[in-house]
Amino acid sequence: MTDGSLVSARLLVFRVGTLACAAEVDQVREILPRLPTTRIPGAPPVVAGLVNVRGTLVTVVEGWRALAPSETSQPALSEGEGSTLILEVAPGTATAEGTAGNGKKLIGFTVDEVMDMVAVGDTTLEDRGGLPGIDPTLVRAVGRRNTGKDLFIVLDVAALLGPILTT
Repeated sequence: MTDGSLVSARLLVFRVGTLACAAEVDQVREILPRLPTTRIPGAPPVVAGLVNVRGTLVTVVEGWRALAPSETSQPALSEGEGSTLILEVAPGTATAEGTAGNGKKLIGFTVDEVMDMVAVGDTTLEDRGGLPGIDPTLVRAVGRRNTGKDLFIVLDVAALLGPILTT
């Protein structure tokens, strides 16, 4: 089924393009309005740039590019729309300028909309299986909310952000 750490997890559900995703609440440090970034010369296109969050430089990753690297056109969001999630990633899985007090790295991740926070039980999550359009190594499980009508994917944040920020 799913790995044991998700049996009683709390998840933050958000939308990136048309894809509903989730990350463990314990990995989300804060949710900020979409922040303007300073581009980093030579950084891959998936890296939006740097932001200053209360004196700490944080690398920001464009969510839609990280999840669908084959897409070439940016979703139609106006300046200031959406949110930036500040995520904590364990050392060794990614490199970023900012470091949280617990030794984890801070990484920004842009999303179109923060939708919900859900508590999941063993019956709510299913095996990741084959999902069209997304790399299965980035998915820990598939969940349902609103009495099973709405599907979302639980992202493996370390697998998603680690390779992007080590290039």
